[in-house]
Amino acid sequence: MSDDSANQHFRGQVRSWGTANKPNGREGDVNENSPLLSNGNHSGTHDSHIVNGDGGNKTLKFLFNSTQTPGTDSPNAAVRYSSHAWHVTKVSLLSNYVNFLLVMVPIGIVAGKLHWSPVAVFTINFFAIIPLAAVLSFATEQISMKLGEALGGLLNATFGNAVELIVSIVALKEGQIEVVQSSMLGSILSNLLLVMGMCFFFGGIVNMRDRVTGQGMEQSFASATAQTTCSLMTLSSASLVIPATLYSVLDKAESAEKEHSILVLSRGTAIILLLLYVLYLWFQLRTHPNLFDAETQHHHEEEVEEPIMGPIAAAVVLVVTTVLVAICADYLVESIDPIVETAHISKNFIGLILIPIVGNAAEHVTAVVVAIRNKMDLAMGVAIGSSIQIALLVTPFLVILGWAVLDKPMTLHFETFETVAFAFSVLVVTYTVQDGKSNYLEGAMLLGLYIIIALAFYVSPSDAIDRVLSVVQG
Repeated sequence: MSDDSANQHFRGQVRSWGTANKPNGREGDVNENSPLLSNGNHSGTHDSHIVNGDGGNKTLKFLFNSTQTPGTDSPNAAVRYSSHAWHVTKVSLLSNYVNFLLVMVPIGIVAGKLHWSPVAVFTINFFAIIPLAAVLSFATEQISMKLGEALGGLLNATFGNAVELIVSIVALKEGQIEVVQSSMLGSILSNLLLVMGMCFFFGGIVNMRDRVTGQGMEQSFASATAQTTCSLMTLSSASLVIPATLYSVLDKAESAEKEHSILVLSRGTAIILLLLYVLYLWFQLRTHPNLFDAETQHHHEEEVEEPIMGPIAAAVVLVVTTVLVAICADYLVESIDPIVETAHISKNFIGLILIPIVGNAAEHVTAVVVAIRNKMDLAMGVAIGSSIQIALLVTPFLVILGWAVLDKPMTLHFETFETVAFAFSVLVVTYTVQDGKSNYLEGAMLLGLYIIIALAFYVSPSDAIDRVLSVVQG
C-alpha cells in the first residue's frame, strides 16, 4: 500500500468506530461537513456556471464559492489578508447545514450578560452550541488531515466529543455533579438508543425490500466490529455497577467512610478505563485497522480528500469556536437551577435528554442519512464510536479532573436507576447488533426503550437523586 493510500486508509479508520465518528468524505457521500453550495469542481452544473462561468460573477464567487475567494493573491497586503480572513469565515459558515443557527451565538451571549429570563438564556444558548459543535468538528477534521497518523488520530480522539466535555467541565466547576453524570449517561444512551434506533428504523424503512426479488431484506454491517465495541460498552457498564454495589454494601458505614471508599474506587477505575481507551486506539489504528474499516475494504479506489483550509487557519477557528462554546456553556449551566425551580423540569431530564442533543445534532442527522443510503458501517461508526469515547475517555477524564484540578467529588457512583437503565440499554444493544443485521423493527425497539427511559427521567424529581449525592459528597 502506498503512503498516500495508507494515509487515506487511516483517515477512514479515524472517522469511524470511536475516534472522529464521521463518515468518509468520498464524492457523492453526504456528511456533516458537506458544503451547502457547490464548490465549483463539478462542471456542467448550474451553480458551477453561475460561480465559475466565463467572466464569472465576482460577487457570488466572493460570497459563496467555498474553494476560491477573489483577492487572496492580491499584491496589496491589506486586501490579501482581508480576503484570507473572509475565505476562512466563509468556508466555516458553509461547512454545515445547521450553521444558520450561528446567529444565536451573539444573542445568547447578550442574553447571559444582560440577565434575561433563565428560560430565554438556556434556550438561546442551547441552540447556539449546536452550530458551534459542527464548526468545531469541521475545524478538527481540517487539522487532522495535515498532522499524519499519530497526531491526527490523537486530535480526533480528543475533540471527538469536545462540546460534551466543555459543557461538563463548566458544570463540574459549578458543582453540578448530577448534571455532569446525567449528561454523560445521556450522551451514551442517545447514541446507542436514539441515533442507532433512528438509523435502523429509517434505514430499514427505505431499504425494506430487495429491488430485484421484492422480498423483505435487512441491512448489514460488520458484526465483529460491533461486538468488539459492545464488549467495551459492557465493561463501562460494569464500571458503574460496581460502585453502586459497593455503596449498597457500605450502607451501614459512616458517611465519611462511604465517601472515601467510593472516591478511591472511582478514581482507580477511571485510570484503568483511560488506559484501556489508549489500548483500544492502538488496537484500532495500529495493529488491527482492518477490523474497523469495512467500508474501505469494498472501496479500495477512493478519492483522496484534501483539506479546504490551511492548518493555521483551522487552528484559529478551533480556538475561537472552543472559547465561544465555553462562554455559551457557562451561561447555559448557570441557568439550569432557575429553570428547575420555575419550569418544573428535573436536572436529570436536562442532563439526560437536552444537553446531549447540543453536541451531536449534526452528526446524528448524518448517521441517519448514511443509513438511509444503506451505508450502515458508517452509521454505526457515528453511534457506537461516540459512545465509546464518552464511556472510556470523557467520563473517566472528568473524574480525574475533579480529583486533581477542580477538587470536586466527581465519582462513578451513579444513582441506581441511572445504572440499571444504562446496563439494560447496553444489554439490549448487544443482542441487537450481534448478528450484523438490522431492520426497522429493531430500530423501533431501540427508540421505544429510549423514550421509556426519557419519560422515567422526566417524571423523576431532582431531589430524589440530590439526596443520594448529598451522602456521597458528605
